[in-house]
Amino acid sequence: MTSTAGGAGQLLAISDLHIGYPENRALVEAMAPESDEDWLLVAGDVSENVADIRWALKTLAGRFRRVVWVPGNHELWTHPTDPVTLRGVARYEHLVEVCRDLGVTTPEDPYPVWEGPGGPVVVAPLFLLYDYSFLPAGCATKEEGLAYAEGTGIVCNDEYLLHPDPYPTREAWCRARVAETERRLAEIPDDLPVVPVNHYPLHRHPMDVLWHPEFAMWCGTGLTADWHRRFRIETMVYGHLHIPRTTWHEGVRFEEVSVGYPREWRKRAQPPGRLRRILPREAGAE
Repeated sequence: MTSTAGGAGQLLAISDLHIGYPENRALVEAMAPESDEDWLLVAGDVSENVADIRWALKTLAGRFRRVVWVPGNHELWTHPTDPVTLRGVARYEHLVEVCRDLGVTTPEDPYPVWEGPGGPVVVAPLFLLYDYSFLPAGCATKEEGLAYAEGTGIVCNDEYLLHPDPYPTREAWCRARVAETERRLAEIPDDLPVVPVNHYPLHRHPMDVLWHPEFAMWCGTGLTADWHRRFRIETMVYGHLHIPRTTWHEGVRFEEVSVGYPREWRKRAQPPGRLRRILPREAGAE
């Protein structure tokens, strides 16, 4: 772990910027810290285009004391409009190198320690994927779940664009990521709480409000269902669902921090692109 001292500032978070939409790109252009000590956690789905990802992270890294990024499923897509045609692990590793060129922290780097207000806490960027264990009601296997989803017309584009190479399946890649991440989290000193940042929630409960429950299959893994208890989680930061809100599960705070698509955020009362404060906790977050 690395530590960046600082007695002020805020630990802020955002996800699902989807800057392929001009309105969302404008939101990134306007994002700024409130102090020189602010950190920003970016919980995935910046874009499916590597050049756009670089632009957004470079813009943010030039403004915030530290930027922490984790991949979403869109970053991992091999999209036909992206000149970068890398697949699977090779694509992820390329994005990690892009981040390192920019000074952005990734899941492959030592976990930094936030020592500002509300700290010290370990900020743990995670990359875990999903394994189809969040099955629709009445389905017992991945095959049954996918057949059900196809029948409803709700199938994630990951099935066509997110390649697991060299792993045989996305769930095999997920299991490998979970095992390595579990090992690293277990090495964190017992006296330090943890703020994990992952594109997907560590527990299934946030999916209870999905309009299309079958989409939960592409939203995480049951292998992490007890991590909020095992690893002294202070706050779990995630995105992906495009349902920004705070939930509590067994005394642990879960923060969904996504922007989402313009057609979604235009319907909300709050202005889009608001950075969510993780630490110090906002009033009413106890």
